[in-house]
Amino acid sequence: MLYGPEAGMVGYDPKADGRNISSFEVAVAGSMSGLVTRVMVSPLDVIKIRFQLQIESLSRSDPGAKYHGILQAGRQILQEEGPTAFWKGHVPAQLLSIGYGAVQFLSFELLTELVHRATTYDARDFSVHFVCGGLSASAATLAVQPVDVLRTRFAAQGEPKVYKTLRDAVVTMYRTEGPLVFYKGLNPTLIAIFPYAGFQFSFYSALKHVHEWVLPTEGRKNENLKNLLCGSGAGVISKTLTYPLDLVKKRLQVGGFEQARATFGQVRSYRGLLDCAQQVLREEGSMGLFKGLSPSLLKAALSTGFVFFWEPGLRGPSAGGVRTEKHQAPQDFTLPSVWAPAPASVPASART
Repeated sequence: MLYGPEAGMVGYDPKADGRNISSFEVAVAGSMSGLVTRVMVSPLDVIKIRFQLQIESLSRSDPGAKYHGILQAGRQILQEEGPTAFWKGHVPAQLLSIGYGAVQFLSFELLTELVHRATTYDARDFSVHFVCGGLSASAATLAVQPVDVLRTRFAAQGEPKVYKTLRDAVVTMYRTEGPLVFYKGLNPTLIAIFPYAGFQFSFYSALKHVHEWVLPTEGRKNENLKNLLCGSGAGVISKTLTYPLDLVKKRLQVGGFEQARATFGQVRSYRGLLDCAQQVLREEGSMGLFKGLSPSLLKAALSTGFVFFWEPGLRGPSAGGVRTEKHQAPQDFTLPSVWAPAPASVPASART
């Protein structure tokens, strides 16, 4: 991984010739960028989850709707629950960001290096980015799914709280619902995360190509701004394409948690992914699968963009941004000028 003219690039680079930083530094940078970003986007995350779980339409015309817009929801949450409500579930959310970022950045680095060493494929090819990005995100998802469920439940509960502390939540959930409760929503998560992460890597790479084609000189002068814009665009596109699965995941994660949702309006129970999707389509229409998309897109743009923005600077000071061992590419190995980074937090956000 390079630092300097090509800041923001993540993954094994066979042209680096000793300038790659270590895998440990990759993991640390990914985790720290996710941690900083999570603090900034947490209010949008809470609003998004509230929208996703609301059975009633997000409209002023529905008298039973508690929330119907981002600003209105923000004001109501602030009035009813106080400013700290925007950081409900922040501790498990930070654990989610740190764990997810570390596993995803590190596994993407290792997978792309494996592709270069063990195959004849171009390690920075669009399809390689898609597959390695999806696999690294899937591995990260399996590692942090329990804290994702905890984060969702904390963000979903109003006042008075059902879970007082993280320990209280873990003990209560385990005793009342069993160990599998921590993997509720895993199926739609895995189904969504592979294409979401793959699209993020691929669209980020494509957008950087476009940017460098349109503004070849300007891109080199403002590398962080380019990373921010291209990362945000990739996040928005990817989130839109996979959003219905994220909504289904959230609905499944709060299954068995109906008592905490009673003050928010109607509640539903679902038997699984297909049953949830069918009920949403039948009762809420096709747009019901896109509830909370607006705060989700805003969050995706900000979180993805800021991850790409913070991560190069966070890994730059480590060891001077260089790797001790060398990875010498074959003499005839030619690569394009763009390298797609791995976002540290996906709903992930997918995290999101």
